[in-house]
Amino acid sequence: MSPSSANPPMRIGLLTGGGDCPGLNAVIRAVTRTARGLYGATVIGIEDGFEGLFDGRMRELEYGDVAGLIGEGGTLLGTSNKGDPWNFPLRQADGTLVISDVSERILEQIRHAALDVLMVVGGDGSMHIAQRFVERGVRVIGVPKTIDNDLAATDATFGFDTAVSIVSEAIDRLQTTASSHHRVMVIEVMGRYAGWIALAGGMAGGADTILIPEIGFSWESVFRHVEHRASRGRRFSIVCVAEGARLPEGGEVVKAFDRRRTDARQLGGIGAVVARRIEEGTGLETRVTVLGHLQRGGSPSAHDRVLATRFGVAAAHCAARGESGLMVALRGTEIVTVPISQAIATLRTVPHDHPLVLAARAVGTRFGDETAAPDGAAQALPDSEQRPGGK
Repeated sequence: MSPSSANPPMRIGLLTGGGDCPGLNAVIRAVTRTARGLYGATVIGIEDGFEGLFDGRMRELEYGDVAGLIGEGGTLLGTSNKGDPWNFPLRQADGTLVISDVSERILEQIRHAALDVLMVVGGDGSMHIAQRFVERGVRVIGVPKTIDNDLAATDATFGFDTAVSIVSEAIDRLQTTASSHHRVMVIEVMGRYAGWIALAGGMAGGADTILIPEIGFSWESVFRHVEHRASRGRRFSIVCVAEGARLPEGGEVVKAFDRRRTDARQLGGIGAVVARRIEEGTGLETRVTVLGHLQRGGSPSAHDRVLATRFGVAAAHCAARGESGLMVALRGTEIVTVPISQAIATLRTVPHDHPLVLAARAVGTRFGDETAAPDGAAQALPDSEQRPGGK
């Protein structure tokens, strides 16, 4: 498909919404190069997500703008998780904040910029916004990104692999100091209401206990496993806990509320709660490390660079075909398209019988839901217990 005098070049509006994520720049590069090179399209970069669309902050992206971007972290365009057009924070003259519906203003900005299609790169929240614009008649193509890996209808999102690698490396480093000081180390990781990062990162790092939102845990079970390791001469333990893990007494730990966000609850702080309870329940010295935004930063892994590039290329093809209301997705090894409505129908969480959970249990990793005391003679131990002084 190429432009003709009868058909002016397609104009693609491209924005990155929600939290930043390794691989966003690779998508921007892929969309720009594919759309311009194969279809003669004009790619308009929208700054700071839907906030920039509200303000009309846009600029054309050319080859020079995206050169060398594939390995850079963050996003060339900037992003925001506080720009939901139906829940938009507007600062008044007197300094007060009013949450308003500015969707009509944004529709006008799309018309004013003569955008043929809006390409939204984002996670669950961004895809919900994208679907609402589809229902308002806007041509929208979605590209799934989130380190949380919680978007339904795709087997993986870019950014997840990088985040897992960062968690794994952090646990590797904590193992040595934990062993040296004979401490219990609790590491809190991101993921919101899904436990994928804690599960995969904890497995890769050889964590002894992994606590995730999908599997309820008891304090007694956690204490028992830590004490069991200590009684066998393993005078340290690593506990990897997802920020959204639910406490035995009920509910998540919420550190703050921000009404500028679609989901006002900001999770965080469960690591400190778990560390305090372990120290009180076992008498063992316990420390906590919160990785926080370290998981979002830095250069994307090779896997995420490839996946982000494939997503960006596929999204440009979708736009050129005149499609709308679709999100590109990974199914097995193939890139496919699915309705955005299907992608947001449910949150992708960890099933209790997921192969990663079963594999972790098989090598002796605990999830805090065990009712029987650990039996070292009958059950395989994690790698961390197989070599003296090792993980």
